[in-house]
Amino acid sequence: MSLPILVAMVVIGITAAVLAVHLTGGSAKARLAGPDQARNRFAEDFPDEAVLAVRLTSDAETAFLELGDERMGIVQVFGDKFLTRIVSHRDIARIAAPRQAVVSIRLHDFTWGGGEFRFDDEDAASAVMRALKPREKTNVGEPA
Repeated sequence: MSLPILVAMVVIGITAAVLAVHLTGGSAKARLAGPDQARNRFAEDFPDEAVLAVRLTSDAETAFLELGDERMGIVQVFGDKFLTRIVSHRDIARIAAPRQAVVSIRLHDFTWGGGEFRFDDEDAASAVMRALKPREKTNVGEPA
């Protein structure tokens, strides 16, 4: 078999496989339809956690759920699945607000580095910042 025919067969085969995956829904991306879906999805993994408030990003791909006790739940879209986790200010390596209604988060944990999250309003971004901003260290013996 000649090399050009072999190359053409491989290209056509790979294209057919990628197209088949796409057409069968393999490239579909999940979305959070609203706060209730984020709350329900979070409850699947953490059924004992009481959610106080839900703040969705403007692209509806991430939800931040206030849990109290200086903790926050996160539900984030990854392909057609969702990542859920609980973080506190101790987990934050860096948090900043580079632009209005945007929060940039980096975690100490390598399994989810964080990201840049845009909210529809400044109040939601500020609430996430307040909940996750690392506390200032105090000297031993000083009240926190």
